[in-house]
Amino acid sequence: MKENQVPQDDANMLEGKTRDLQYAVDEHGKYTVVKSVGWEPKNIVLQQTWEDIHKRMNHARKLVKKGRYSPLYYHMKKHMMNKRMLGKYAGISVFRVWLHLKPKKYAKLNEKYIQKYKYAFNMKPEEDLNYVDA
Repeated sequence: MKENQVPQDDANMLEGKTRDLQYAVDEHGKYTVVKSVGWEPKNIVLQQTWEDIHKRMNHARKLVKKGRYSPLYYHMKKHMMNKRMLGKYAGISVFRVWLHLKPKKYAKLNEKYIQKYKYAFNMKPEEDLNYVDA
């Protein structure tokens, strides 16, 4: 594809805040890198993916509010993690993460574990791990 043929479909869901790098051929026949705001098929897939992530977050929020899971479950879904990944980032065994997803076990968490989870979720010290977005 030539430089002037790189897709620039500006219906980008991120409103042009990000750009992809695409390889194209310049007028001398050499490969070069061109910035692109995206192209329609990719933008559609990204939009569908984010919609799916938001559905999962809303479902997780409902389960937390019903008392079926601890707030940790919501944050895990919000950050697109599973138990194993969260355990790796937080330095906590998968079994303990599984236990902490239960509201009764989560309620007994000490500050050490809370800080580990906050670190894994890249939360600021003043942010509340118990807070589940409305």
